[in-house]
Amino acid sequence: MSAQQTLGPLLRSFFEDHLPCQKGLQPTTVRNYRDALVLYLRFVAGERRCRLTRLQLRDLTAETCIRFLRYLEAQRGNSVATRNQRLAALRSLFDYIATRRPEFIDEAQRLAAVPTKRMPPPRTRFLQRDEIEAVFRALPASGPLALRDQTLLLFLYNTGARVQEVVRLRIGHLDTGASPRVHLHGKGDKWRRCPLWTLTAERLREMLAHRRTGPDEPVFVSRTGQPLTRFGIYKIVRRHTANGPEPGGAIISPHTFRHTAAVHLLEAGVEVNVIRAWLGHVSLDTTNRYAEITVQMKAQALEACEPPVHASAGHHRRGKWRDDASLLEWLKSL
Repeated sequence: MSAQQTLGPLLRSFFEDHLPCQKGLQPTTVRNYRDALVLYLRFVAGERRCRLTRLQLRDLTAETCIRFLRYLEAQRGNSVATRNQRLAALRSLFDYIATRRPEFIDEAQRLAAVPTKRMPPPRTRFLQRDEIEAVFRALPASGPLALRDQTLLLFLYNTGARVQEVVRLRIGHLDTGASPRVHLHGKGDKWRRCPLWTLTAERLREMLAHRRTGPDEPVFVSRTGQPLTRFGIYKIVRRHTANGPEPGGAIISPHTFRHTAAVHLLEAGVEVNVIRAWLGHVSLDTTNRYAEITVQMKAQALEACEPPVHASAGHHRRGKWRDDASLLEWLKSL
């Protein structure tokens, strides 16, 4: 069997069996891999001056991958993060092919030696307590979609759910009874339970009161009754936070609510392992970055509250947080 004949079946089995079944990747991740490899195959076909259907297995080499990565940054203007994601997809494909065609192991090893570029960790954007309150105060109180949008943003803040988890959410995953909670379908096909505030449960019940409530019906739908997509949720969040509190006009995304939930839980004294389960983190290291943020915030607060040099020993200023009734009420509601 020639290399030309085996490239197509290898690609098909990579996407239809290896990624979703063997590795358990979610459809969104599989689509990201697909997009990366479509770009790569088009690039190789362009270099070879042939159609995609004429590509052969021997055309896929570590050298073409290196030139492709340079092309992404120099001509397509991709960021380092995107470049690294494309490299990860290529490595996965080359490793898979090597398991099916041992003669391909050399190319897979060469590609494995291509380093991932170092990049500074992305800034973890979150909203302060007064900022998140300002967001909810600014939400419209009337209109055909006002209740849905209020409930959606409240749900994001309450649960710290990833946007894809909200897309997958079905009415059967909700329990809005005496101890309200939600069953979220997260990364790696993992499920987790997350408690709901009484207010969140009330909003959900109110929103669903005049809709079909079969267990497989989506919780959040569009104006036409179709399940909201990732992009649809992003647009709703951007629409209601376009003039939001982020300094410098930084974008507030659905993931900002996830970061906000994590930081506020830590500020409230919730144990880090509980937050890890709450957010569905695989590694505790991911959760610990929020702990580092709160330590920095506490250090800044301590510096701001240092007594003046000439203050009398008997002068004690009452901590501002003790008078913040809304903060205390929110902590009691957890």
